[in-house]
Amino acid sequence: MKLSVLDQAPVTGGHEERDAVTKAVELGVLADELGYHRMWMAEHHSSRTFVSAAPEIIVSHIASRTKNLRVGTGGTMMMHYSPLKMAEVFKTLSALTPGRIDFGVGRAPGGDQLSILALSEGRQPMYHNMYEKFETTLQLINDEVPAEDLYKQTIAAPSGIVLPEAWLLGSSGNSALKAGSYGVGYSFAQFFNGMMSKEILDTYRKSFKPSVYMEKSEINVCYMVTTAETREEAEFEAGPYDLFSLFFMRGQIIPMMTPEEVQNYPLTEMEKMQIQDNRRRHQVGSAKEIATFLEEEQAKYGFDEAMICSIPNSQEKRLEVYRLLARELL
Repeated sequence: MKLSVLDQAPVTGGHEERDAVTKAVELGVLADELGYHRMWMAEHHSSRTFVSAAPEIIVSHIASRTKNLRVGTGGTMMMHYSPLKMAEVFKTLSALTPGRIDFGVGRAPGGDQLSILALSEGRQPMYHNMYEKFETTLQLINDEVPAEDLYKQTIAAPSGIVLPEAWLLGSSGNSALKAGSYGVGYSFAQFFNGMMSKEILDTYRKSFKPSVYMEKSEINVCYMVTTAETREEAEFEAGPYDLFSLFFMRGQIIPMMTPEEVQNYPLTEMEKMQIQDNRRRHQVGSAKEIATFLEEEQAKYGFDEAMICSIPNSQEKRLEVYRLLARELL
């Protein structure tokens, strides 16, 4: 199984926002050394919890510090950018690091309504044309001339680059169908809702048409994981994300706490039940338990690659998650 990394530049309890970005680069260097296949940076706006607001910039730093790791975005939030700008950014990245750049995109905003309006300078954002925007961007990256008059006299520089891999993020059958028809990879965000199905992945495979971006279908599935040498330690480290998720599901954003603070937090029995229900989106256990779970998931669904997002409180514990999984699976 290919093993990869998704990072959001999380700000955990007792730590500074400015450090989260440099910690992402440190994680990328380790992932490269351990033999992980790729690392993606997410895109979040107006957040003090996840500060990967300019993922393409972090990607460039990780690329410059690594040798074999594929690096990219998971994903670039398309509604905030023009096709021309996205094409120029990822062609430039690919010119600097040929053969190792991924252009992964999503249709979500990556922020609240106020940040959406701020990013669009107060104009009403366009939600209806995400797939068309993606198709136009793919054409511009490949030095093609899109059908729209707007782009007939415009080029995306630099031309003649090694093409990045292109991926569409999603958690529905519609996005799977579109990813297949465009001939790009499909990344399923299992940690969003825990609702992966074989039918969704089969929809992608059946609709796949080879393209200049990919000759055959490729699926990766992203899991939120907290693991350690023992289940007890993993449960301790999982507490801050469990509590954050509990409040997030209520529409409330709270800062990440430390594991010690969570242990002393007065949870009701109902809240404890809700946390356990959320565990379908958050895998917690010993390294061997998590490795077995991922192998069973791959056998069941037939995906090509597991992408791991992990947010223990300390950088030391976070790096240890990826070391332990590499030991078990790579």
